[in-house]
Amino acid sequence: MSTSLVKIKDKEFIIKIASATIQDRVKTLAAQINHDYEGKMPIIVGVLNGAVLFTCDLFKNLNMECELTFLRVSSYHGGLTSSGEVSRVIGLKENIEGRHVLMIEDIVDSGETAMHLFSELQKHNPASLKLATALFKPAALKHNLTPDYVGFEVENDFLVGYGLDYDGLGRNLNDIYVLKP
Repeated sequence: MSTSLVKIKDKEFIIKIASATIQDRVKTLAAQINHDYEGKMPIIVGVLNGAVLFTCDLFKNLNMECELTFLRVSSYHGGLTSSGEVSRVIGLKENIEGRHVLMIEDIVDSGETAMHLFSELQKHNPASLKLATALFKPAALKHNLTPDYVGFEVENDFLVGYGLDYDGLGRNLNDIYVLKP
């Protein structure tokens, strides 16, 4: 059950995008991905921790042969904005050489994490490398980067829920919330 206002630690948040709207968009994106990757057997690479819910929801709606794996990286370190520093990449034991890779992010804001991961994944010579993100903040972007699949384009606000956290909390909320003004 959704609540229009949630309190996490010292901050209050109000609903920005309702769960039903998110799930409808996930199904639309999955249909597009199913079409684009038909016959290609992609490997889906979710970026932990934030993208776990979006990745799983998207993965459940794919109707093709595909693999799922996760890797982990961080750039927030508990604050309200990206630190701009990307920690080392942990994970990806699968061989992606010659494979079609679809990386899944929770949010692309500065683009630092996505650019770092793209650079790391390109070293393994995938056949193709594309990016899907639940949320995209073009106003915060610091790189020439356009995700291939975007759930929602949003303003440069601090968001929580559906995998996004505030100091480690709130990821489990089904809706996406914005900091209350």
